[in-house]
Amino acid sequence: MKTKALLFDFDGTLLNTNDLIIQTFMYIFDEKFPGQYSTEDCLRFIGPSLKQTFDELTPGETDVMIGKYKEWNAINHDRLVTSYDAVVETLEELHKLGIKMAIVSTKSRESLARGLKVLCAEQFFDVIVGLDDVEHVKPHPEPVLLALQKLGIEKEEAIMIGDNSHDIEGGQNAGVRTAGVAWSAKGVDYLMSYEPTYMLHHMRDLLEIVKGE
Repeated sequence: MKTKALLFDFDGTLLNTNDLIIQTFMYIFDEKFPGQYSTEDCLRFIGPSLKQTFDELTPGETDVMIGKYKEWNAINHDRLVTSYDAVVETLEELHKLGIKMAIVSTKSRESLARGLKVLCAEQFFDVIVGLDDVEHVKPHPEPVLLALQKLGIEKEEAIMIGDNSHDIEGGQNAGVRTAGVAWSAKGVDYLMSYEPTYMLHHMRDLLEIVKGE
């Protein structure tokens, strides 16, 4: 069936926030767990929601830790995020082709709005599903299914795209095709182990997939 919609994760997929996320966690950990975490250790915290991460690491202090994370992250956001090659240009071409697009993320709507503004890509997305919109985050299928419902798209007509296992599993659990991105901080081999339908080596690969059907 022809692809009519693309569902994107945001962090590490459309906007390079990896350095921001890692440095924010290191700031938090250097204060809370001095000397116990390296930047490499922080890679496993890219993808899960902040609540999931701090429920695991600091049970009973989740809200306080999230507050500290958000404060440092907000102050340093614009300084530490960078763009991936041809992301905005490709989104523009997909939009012109009539492809509906949504963001499906574990971030809050407020944080997503800030990132989209930096990326200058707000105009391309018909639907945004963030942490505030669901009871269960990826890899639960709820966020993906909600995006499909809001777009008015059938499962067979959509692809879920992301840089993390949560994105691939979330799409699979919702019954949609999936695509990993080779620019993931966790690497191609890591994503391939979750058996995505496609592996994007460049953002423009999406144009070949959509046009080739």
